Amino acid sequence: MANLAPGRSLGRIALIVAAATMLSKLGGLLRQLALAAAFGVGPVYDAYNYAYVVPGFLLILLGGINGPFHSTMVSVLAKRDRRHARELLETTSTLAGLVLLLVSIVLVIGAGTIVDLTAPGLTLPAKAAIRELAVLQVRLMAPLALLAGLIGLGFGALNAAEVFWLPSVSPVMSSFALLAGLGVLWWQLGSGINNPGNAMVGGIVLALSTTAGALLQWLIQLPPMGRIGLGWPRLRFRWRDPGVMEVLKVMGPATLASGMLYIAVFTDLFFASFLPEEGVAAGLAYANLLVQTPLGIFSSMLLVPLLPALARRVGEGDQRGFLALLRQGLMLGMAAMLPLGAVTMVLSQPLIHTVYARGAFDGDASALVSGLLIAYAVGMPAYLGRDVLVRGFYAREDATTPFLVSALGIVLNIALDWSFIGAPTPQGPLLPFSFGAPGLVLATMGVNTAAMLALLVCLKRQGTGLDWWPLVKDGLVLLLATGGASLVAGAACYAVSWPAGIVGNLLRLLMASGLGFATYGVVGHGLGVREVQLLLQFLRHRRVERV
Repeated sequence: MANLAPGRSLGRIALIVAAATMLSKLGGLLRQLALAAAFGVGPVYDAYNYAYVVPGFLLILLGGINGPFHSTMVSVLAKRDRRHARELLETTSTLAGLVLLLVSIVLVIGAGTIVDLTAPGLTLPAKAAIRELAVLQVRLMAPLALLAGLIGLGFGALNAAEVFWLPSVSPVMSSFALLAGLGVLWWQLGSGINNPGNAMVGGIVLALSTTAGALLQWLIQLPPMGRIGLGWPRLRFRWRDPGVMEVLKVMGPATLASGMLYIAVFTDLFFASFLPEEGVAAGLAYANLLVQTPLGIFSSMLLVPLLPALARRVGEGDQRGFLALLRQGLMLGMAAMLPLGAVTMVLSQPLIHTVYARGAFDGDASALVSGLLIAYAVGMPAYLGRDVLVRGFYAREDATTPFLVSALGIVLNIALDWSFIGAPTPQGPLLPFSFGAPGLVLATMGVNTAAMLALLVCLKRQGTGLDWWPLVKDGLVLLLATGGASLVAGAACYAVSWPAGIVGNLLRLLMASGLGFATYGVVGHGLGVREVQLLLQFLRHRRVERV
């Protein structure tokens, strides 16, 4: 499992991953459009987002592509032959499955306590109905804990065996399951789907559909695992196997480190439950999807092939190659996310209006989500840059450093959340201004930026650091090109009189963003930034770096 087929490269693997991820993200967008039209930012979807905090956290953390279970299995199994990989996968799945089964039981028993801890503002009388629905949804989504671990381990094993398509496309099953559930609701309730009297039914269907989608994600990985020799589900209790210790050595700290990052979501929703605006939790979900769709596609294209490539460099003792590949990944991420974030900020209002503004999604919802989207767009470069650097530590089987950095980030995130939303102190607000709900997102951006800088410092202290000056110099040039892109996109969007309606809005978005990205490419290429040239090659699916 250690070597890729001849001629395979980051660019060619990225093509496979990108196509699969695009299908997955398209399914997610369709799901979110249906949710917006059916529920807007009303109590049903608001309760669902509070209820999804812990079960969804486990699904994304443990079952997600590039999560700690996935990354650990890639880094460990890529160095083993197929038979040993199968035995190690079976043993690890048995151990993780038993632990996560207990977690699922805890979620069922302690659902009320979990909701009260993650969203204490729901205990207020005005939000009692939302709390009741959220508690029920937590219980219905409790099996996500067990399914998440099995999904993450299986897909990590598939990636280690050079199967990239299925893990990247599998999240579409969750979207289809939820769309099917919404279809049943619409068939039964019609236009009354968002009536307060139907809130309980709607919440139950959303939760059950989510659990069914995760079950489908796990089931579809079983046939290919059987075909390539990784076996079908089987209990194996040889926990003293040295390979298990190797897995746990990486997986334990990696899970804690990634978990620390997702605790930022807990922190945001904790503070969001106290904000006077209605539907902040739902608004965060809508805005996050529009950012995660392009970000998820590109990060999968970059990170999925990057981790095994970095791990092989470490295994070969090629430090120069490791650093060159890590720098390339970091700068490719910056070169892609800077213009994408800038154009998203400039076009936030027409984008929200075009995508969501229909059905129950009214003008107030558009204003809320637009502000949140701008804040998310600001943080896109730091989000991906941090993830690239973390993969460098995982490739070296060092998950402790990212964990320590993430732990410190939680403290910073709480402080920034408290400050940016204008939370009071005995002497009044901590800052003379308040960002309101967008402050929650800006706080996370600050944490990601600080984490990225801290990881760079840690690499330097370990004797494998990147040269900072070229990074800063090229970063400044990328910012200059980004500024040109945002100016052109903004001028095209607001200085031109576009036709009204959905067709006019789509034309406006396509033309404005297209001109912005073209400007970025011309300026960046003209200024001789190597990463812009590499990005253009990467997006044309040319070979960037053989792995």
